[in-house]
Amino acid sequence: MKILVLGGGAREHAIVKALVRTGTNADQIVVAPGNAGIANDVTCDAGLIMMDPGAVTEYAKNKGFELVIIGPEAPLIEGVADPLREAGIDVFGPSKLAAQLEGSKAFAKQVMAAAGVPTGRAHECTTMEQVESAIDDFGAPYVVKADGLAAGKGVIVTSDRDEALKHAKKFLHLGILVEEFLDGEEVSLFFLADGKNVLALTPAQDFKRAFDNDEGPNTGGMGSYTPLPWLPKGFVDEVRDTIAIPTIRELSNIGAPFVGLLYCGLIVTKAGIRVIEFNARFGDPETQVVLRRLLTPLESLLHKAAAGHLEAAPEPEFSNDVAVAVVVASEGYPDTSAPDRELSGISEAESVEGVEVCVAAAKEVDGKLFANGGRVLSVVALGKDFKHARKHAYEAVAHIKLDGSHFRTDIAAKVAND
Repeated sequence: MKILVLGGGAREHAIVKALVRTGTNADQIVVAPGNAGIANDVTCDAGLIMMDPGAVTEYAKNKGFELVIIGPEAPLIEGVADPLREAGIDVFGPSKLAAQLEGSKAFAKQVMAAAGVPTGRAHECTTMEQVESAIDDFGAPYVVKADGLAAGKGVIVTSDRDEALKHAKKFLHLGILVEEFLDGEEVSLFFLADGKNVLALTPAQDFKRAFDNDEGPNTGGMGSYTPLPWLPKGFVDEVRDTIAIPTIRELSNIGAPFVGLLYCGLIVTKAGIRVIEFNARFGDPETQVVLRRLLTPLESLLHKAAAGHLEAAPEPEFSNDVAVAVVVASEGYPDTSAPDRELSGISEAESVEGVEVCVAAAKEVDGKLFANGGRVLSVVALGKDFKHARKHAYEAVAHIKLDGSHFRTDIAAKVAND
């Protein structure tokens, strides 16, 4: 099957690696735009503008692609999936309307309310006066979210009122949600969806703060691990029955059937499981660890979802090994990104037992790699337990050479010591 993957980050690299690892011929995959790291595994085409629905559709038709996998949220929210479906091409990724589940946190709250999905209370705000009233209503810690897309940096949780207001002012043009603070462990749980049915993947946890001990600013994610041995028995079934299925049904009821990856960002509170947010695509860096353990052919799972036939798909199987991902970021991330700097050591990192490297931001110049973004790559390691997986991951990270780069040293440390 000819497969087009839209995107150019570590998430898309992880998808490609999982496709090939579980049986897809690498010669049948094209990634657009891709990056210099992904280009070592499959063909990349930097000339295709993934944000142009018409151009993507013509490209897919002319080159005979049978499945299009849309990685990032931006083209989904732009509506790239819609003309592809109209052209009869199977697409793993929701329509423009269904993608508003991620594109608008206010829309997501409305869907959850209608579906009876448990989530935190929230106030929608369009002025700073409304923001001040809302944060004073809920009290500290303050949870302030940009309503629209903000590259993973639109959420702040702080006990500093001035910091909360500063964040709200920065993103006020997108609209603001002020929410009640929910205390507990966070969980990322992915569901494949075909508009009617869902299939759960394995739960994961990511690390959003830039520095060790959950300090520093929020990022797109600095690491992740799976499985989560501390989750209660029946967790996945409960989330499927009380969150994923009601959400899919409600979206179908309003004429926005969801076909693709439903990302449930959850928190386990004393009062039960609550939804923090939904995303409309694979999460990064959780995808890197979830797909690293996948044994079932990924091509078959995604194609059955895209074609509306998940009922014919097997329950996904996962390795008994555990997986840990450590993100290596450029100097200054997340506030800034250092200018292009030479990147090396990936081959040496991948020579470590159980390790693969998913590249997020790299270009090739005169035969050398240069980092050209904030989160540069994810080092993903398998191990028989978390101590071994962490050992492999950090041994591999030590091979990565990038001036000024930084990474967290405590990814999965707590679960490794339990």
